[in-house]
Order: sequence, then C-alpha cells, then structure tokens
Amino acid sequence: MLDLGASSGSFEATDIRAKVVRVDLEPAADKRGGMYVRADAARLPFRDRCFDVIVANHSLEHFHSLFPSICEMGRLLKASGCIFVSVPDASTLSDRIYRWLGKGGGHVNPFRRESELSDLISGVAKVPLRATILLHTGLSFMNRENLRVVQKKLRLLGGGREAMLRFVTLGFRWADGVCGSRLSMYGWAYYFGTYQPTNTFARTNVCVRCGAGHSASRLIREGLYRTALRLAAYRCPSCQTENFFTDDRS
Repeated sequence: MLDLGASSGSFEATDIRAKVVRVDLEPAADKRGGMYVRADAARLPFRDRCFDVIVANHSLEHFHSLFPSICEMGRLLKASGCIFVSVPDASTLSDRIYRWLGKGGGHVNPFRRESELSDLISGVAKVPLRATILLHTGLSFMNRENLRVVQKKLRLLGGGREAMLRFVTLGFRWADGVCGSRLSMYGWAYYFGTYQPTNTFARTNVCVRCGAGHSASRLIREGLYRTALRLAAYRCPSCQTENFFTDDRS
C-alpha cells in the first residue's frame, strides 16, 4: 500500500496486510509501521504497476503539482488495485474556518464540487469511481488539546474547548437534518478501482479530538455508544474521547 502524504485520519486499513510505503516531502515525524520514503508525489521513485492500494488521505488539497501526482497514481496502481482519496470541500464552513485560522492552512487546491476531483482522477489515472462518501467535521483542528498555543483568532470562537466543540458539532448536525444546511459537512471520500465499500452512508460521527470518523453501524454493533440525559454519546474507538452520537444510517 502506498500512503501519499503519510497522513492520519479516518481511513482504516486494518484488513490490509501488505507492506505499507509512506511518502512525504518532509522527514517522517510519526514512525508508524511500514517504510518511509522522502519524495515528491509528482515524481515517485517506484516501478510501474507495483501497488495494490494507493491512499491520499487529506493530502491532494496540499499538492502544488496535482495533475502530475494523479498521473503517478495511475502509473503505479496495479490493474487489480484500488485508490482511496479524501479531500475537504472548500465551500464549507469548517474549511473556511480552518483556512482562516491557519492563514490558508496549506490548501492550494480548492475543491468545491463532488465530481470535480473524482472526474479528474477517473480520467487521468484511468480507474473507475466505485463510491463517494460524504464526510462531516469534528472541528478537531480547533481543539485546544491538539494545539501547542491557543491563538487569538481561536479565542474569538470560544477558545477550542472540547466540551464546547461537542455541542457545536451536535448543533451543526441537528441543523443539517432539520434545515437542510451544510454546517457539519467537511468534504468527500472517494473509492476508485476494484474495491466497493459496503457502507456508503455519510460519516456524521467524527471525533472532536482525533478527527476520526466512524459509522453509526459500527458504533452500534460494537456497543460503543450509550444514552445519558436524553443525549446519545459514544467513546471514540481511536482515541477514547467522548462524543455525541447521531445515527447516519439514512
């Protein structure tokens, strides 16, 4: 498996037992399992058709050479392989706040339509789109527990306190369901190639601390959610943080 950008996030590769090769421009800071290669995604030092899975998780929005990088993905993927990509929607409230707080946040490719990137990857990398999943935000980039310094801008938005973020994200999801707004939306996850995900419901349960998204069906199946004071909550399987629960199976 090739991980472009060596990013963390909601992509789960628990069923992938092959060696993982992580690529980034910077030296590896998080030494997880697998091999690390320092390289440019637009000029990768690998032979043709050598990867079964290619992952670009929250990374393509940062690539200055987007078209050449997608060409490389198509070159490296085996005929029987698959590609997973996730990106933010630049028109959403969460992405605008992120770029405002981070002076752009390194986002150089603003994707604003669901088909904008999927059509590009399908056409350039020559792999069919199998599924698109709507992603929601946990506002984890605002969580003061994840920050070394709480900047002045964040203080204008409540200071990034975790309890506040829980209620804000719950309110966003409630408004989306009742009013048809897009307040809780983050972006999209795309599956290309031979893999067809069985659960394509939107991921509304996103942790306010680690940002990992988990389907309601998994949280229910594994008994990870509970009800207290008429509010459903769950403990994030990734970092054990408490979050409010919503049923995304519709």
